[in-house]
Amino acid sequence: MTPEDSRYAKSHEYVHVEGATGTIGITEYAQKELGDVVFVELPQVGSQLEQNEELGSIESVKAVSELFSPVSGEVIEVNEKLKDKPELVNTDPYGDGWMIKVRLSDATEADELMSAEEYDEYVERESAH
Repeated sequence: MTPEDSRYAKSHEYVHVEGATGTIGITEYAQKELGDVVFVELPQVGSQLEQNEELGSIESVKAVSELFSPVSGEVIEVNEKLKDKPELVNTDPYGDGWMIKVRLSDATEADELMSAEEYDEYVERESAH
């Protein structure tokens, strides 16, 4: 079930906004498509990210995929647990498998992203092709 309290990008990242902080990770659909995650490369704290800019990469048994930031902001926290347990992305993508937290540059960017319902419809259309 796609959490209603987050916003979603077509590149299958989500952002969960609380005040001026956005928590970013990949969606349930994305982790299923990737398969077993073996490594996650994330930016350093203090990095400035622009919306839709590459923020890092994720490696699974199948492939290496780029990760894109759904919003602009400064990286204020990185999920250190993923260094030793990248599989958290598979088991709990919206919880313990989050990737980074950013201080949002422009909170309205999140409003441009898809709602949970819009994202689910988007995934259905994508899967049908």
